[in-house]
Amino acid sequence: MTEDHPEQPTSISAVVIGRNEGARLLACLASLQPQVRRLIYVDSGSTDGSVAAARSLGVEVVTLDMTRPFTAARARNAGLAELNAQEGFVQLVDGDCEVDAAWIPQAAEFLRQNPRVAVVCGRRRERFPEVSIYNQICDAEWDTPIGEALACGGDALMRLSALRVVSGYREDLIAGEEPELCLRLRREGWKIWRLEAEMTLHDAQMTRFRQWWMRSRRAGYAFAAGAALHGNAQERHWVKETRRAVFWGIVLPVSPVLLAALISPWALLLWLLYPLQLLRLSPRMGLRPALFSILGKFAESTGIAERFWHRLRGTHRKIIEYK
Repeated sequence: MTEDHPEQPTSISAVVIGRNEGARLLACLASLQPQVRRLIYVDSGSTDGSVAAARSLGVEVVTLDMTRPFTAARARNAGLAELNAQEGFVQLVDGDCEVDAAWIPQAAEFLRQNPRVAVVCGRRRERFPEVSIYNQICDAEWDTPIGEALACGGDALMRLSALRVVSGYREDLIAGEEPELCLRLRREGWKIWRLEAEMTLHDAQMTRFRQWWMRSRRAGYAFAAGAALHGNAQERHWVKETRRAVFWGIVLPVSPVLLAALISPWALLLWLLYPLQLLRLSPRMGLRPALFSILGKFAESTGIAERFWHRLRGTHRKIIEYK
């Protein structure tokens, strides 16, 4: 990193990515238009009229070639490419989110006053947490600690000059592209910051167990991919998360059966670690979230196993969708 003085941006832009977001996309674009100079929407094969709707609002639209493998990282890079000759800041946001009216001015001022910060994020909330336990789980996940952070999520205000230093997102990651980007930024001396401020309303629309399972499975796939990329470096990127999922989702379910067959049936008592873990987590998280935290390790472990299998075969992973 070479900058030592506050950057005075000439403009603030936004890049929105989405596919078949319907009314949620319109709400997202409407929330951004009064706050940014350029608004770019990157569409990944929508069939619900999203492209026409965005253009009718005067939004710049980029349509991805869906004959190539799709990732959210690729979509974000396509939007950033439209800002190649521009300086300043860019708000990255998913098309199922609505941006708070006070967020961008506050976040931009923070970046101006803190020239070593490349990325600033705030509080993402679920719009309808009461609809399902799965939405509640999402809402809790978004509530990350305030202050300097290791990573951001899909919504964040970023410094364009910093993104260019690291060449943007890594396009072959199907998930977890933001933490990986932030890791490379931190290696260049930049900082990531979480403000105590409302940023976006997110509408996960998760009402079915399968949706939650696929989302957790994708997280496991991302853990394994991140650990494969940077697990041997000093950051030990996502090594702990990968090992935890493998232990609770694969080792613990299988090993008592093997030990019982080879040594003693008392080995099956190892399964009591599951209720003990539930008792340990419940006071902090609540009973139902704690139960889903444990169940999630099974889903994550399937994603990890899937990543290992694709890597072994040398094949490319198609994106795992949960919607």
